[in-house]
Amino acid sequence: MERFDVIIIGSGPGGMAAAYDLADKGKNVAVVEADLWGGTCPNRGCDPKKVLYGAVEARDNLLQLEKRGFNTIPEINWTDLMAFKETFTKSVPTEQKEGLTSAGIHTITGKAFFKDTQTIEVCGELYQADKIILATGQRSAILDIPGKEYFSTSTDFLSMQDLPKKLAFVGGGYISLELANIASSCGSEVHLLHHNERPLKGFDELLTEELIEHLKSRGITFHFNESAEEISKSGAQFEVSLTSKETLLVDRIFCATGRIPNVEGMGLTEIGVEHTHKGLVVNDYLQTTVETIYALGDCLEKQQPKLTPVASFEGSYLANLFTGKNEKIHYPLIPTIIFSSPKLAQIGLTDLSALKSTEYEVSDLDLSQWYTYKRINEPLVKAKIVTEKRTGLLVGATVLGNEADQLINLFTLMINQKLPAEKINEMILLYPTVASDLSYLY
Repeated sequence: MERFDVIIIGSGPGGMAAAYDLADKGKNVAVVEADLWGGTCPNRGCDPKKVLYGAVEARDNLLQLEKRGFNTIPEINWTDLMAFKETFTKSVPTEQKEGLTSAGIHTITGKAFFKDTQTIEVCGELYQADKIILATGQRSAILDIPGKEYFSTSTDFLSMQDLPKKLAFVGGGYISLELANIASSCGSEVHLLHHNERPLKGFDELLTEELIEHLKSRGITFHFNESAEEISKSGAQFEVSLTSKETLLVDRIFCATGRIPNVEGMGLTEIGVEHTHKGLVVNDYLQTTVETIYALGDCLEKQQPKLTPVASFEGSYLANLFTGKNEKIHYPLIPTIIFSSPKLAQIGLTDLSALKSTEYEVSDLDLSQWYTYKRINEPLVKAKIVTEKRTGLLVGATVLGNEADQLINLFTLMINQKLPAEKINEMILLYPTVASDLSYLY
């Protein structure tokens, strides 16, 4: 039986961060992976999605300048785009595993099952460790309706070699919106079903409404207060029965109604690790209900957004915790974004009830006539800026626009560093850029 200081179950960005940091600190580490080395993000998640989105973004920029320097707007060739995407994803598992090996980290391929609180079994072999980290991530949830076997998932979308003519997406979250936007921009007829009138419920309602109206103008058909009740095969297509008793006939239907943690089939309940349908229960040290077992990333039940950089942050935190830095985890404010057309991003205080407090000043700005955006003829650019009246400090922001990611990253630095407007005004930043507008925004 091999023994290690730490065994990490899952090789996604969070598990990798912990593994490399622990190895750098002299720990004897093993990583177990039952699927693709590198995890969801680089293989079938944010990285390949962003490659596809990059083509959409490039075409959108040309569309804005049609008859303003460009007379011909190219169509996106899905086959070529997917081939380009493969240049990023094909080598990921091999490279990720080789990277661990070259760093002196032991790799174990297979599904882990807990024999006790310090011992796991993988493919008939036993391994022990002083501490074990669960970094198993999550997967797509599938609606339990008749014909659910016909649902495709985001993983299927990101591996499609041909783009169907007519698609339906079930769900009103960021995955559904992002993939629907990509498909529509690449030429598909796209329908999106959501069970109520409020998609993207974690984002500012008014700016979300503006985004939805813009996506409608781009060709996406939204069916609000509508759900898929049943799916049946109809020749080469799928017939989707809706709550309204109407039907949709599509070439493919994708379920994007949420994700569920990968915690089953590992013997966790038997050894006393508590978990719910939302994930593993941990304390302020990312420790589960079993003293020797910790967890990080998307398999956790937590308030923080389940994002790749958050998992990496948690991995580095655990490496420090295991090597003497005995402090509770403290998260900075975390930005979130929808990579749609345009992007919608936010940071800090955005809750509507909190913004009604007299402690804050809220500014709603239309930036479409600002030079930064007008020079590229960007039609929809808006921002909501929240400052604390007592201190004048920026405490929250939401941005809708093509440069929302850049602006929110700058706001994230300002909020986490508590930079007052005076400090921003003392800086000389490149002009004309998104950053040079900061002194007018804040």
